Order: sequence, then C-alpha cells, then structure tokens
Amino acid sequence: MERIFLTVGALSAFIGVAAGAFGAHGLKHRISADMLAVFETGVRYQMYHALALMAVAWACSHWPSALVTASGWSFLLGTLLFSGSLYLMTLSGIKSFGAITPVGGLAFLLGWLFLVLGIWRN
Repeated sequence: MERIFLTVGALSAFIGVAAGAFGAHGLKHRISADMLAVFETGVRYQMYHALALMAVAWACSHWPSALVTASGWSFLLGTLLFSGSLYLMTLSGIKSFGAITPVGGLAFLLGWLFLVLGIWRN
C-alpha cells in the first residue's frame, strides 16, 4: 500500500501543478473571476490531499492498519469527487456538478478521521 499511495500522491501532485498552471495561464481570460476561484479551490485541495496521500504511505509503514489504508482511499476518492467536480463545473459551465462536491468533502473528512484513528489505535 505504501508504494500505491506514494505513487498516486505524486501523480496527483503532478496533475495539481499542471491544473494550476492551466488555470493561471489558460483559463484566466476565458472564464469569470468567480469560476477561476472555484477552479483554484479544486487545485488547492488536490495538492493538500496529494501530500496527505504521501503521509498515508509513510503511516502505512509505521502503523499499518485497515484504518490507515481506508484513509488513503478516502483521500483519493475525495480528490476525484471534490476537485474533479469543481474542475468539471468550471470547464463545462454545468453548475449541477457542484452537487457532487460536498460528497468529496465528506470523503476528505473521513480520510482524516480514519488516519487519526488508525495511528492512535496502533
């Protein structure tokens, strides 16, 4: 699991940097400032949780447990749902994608809770 979470975290960080550059250079003059801020929120949370996935990889080697592993999968799911929905909403203009965003936020919260419990119980 360590290798998986470290690899996925690094790839997510790579995509986050690329998305940030795309937003700053490719979208700046094509979408409203409000929608650019939404896109940047997706990038920011993707980067936070890319680093969190790398921390989960480290935690897997020190406190291996089903809860720590669940934390990593929750962060990945949260990134796909939270950041992904914000990217889709911004790029497509379809506001209903925003209904998915809170589900991703919940996955992030569960990921942090699982990480705390997984480390504490070990």
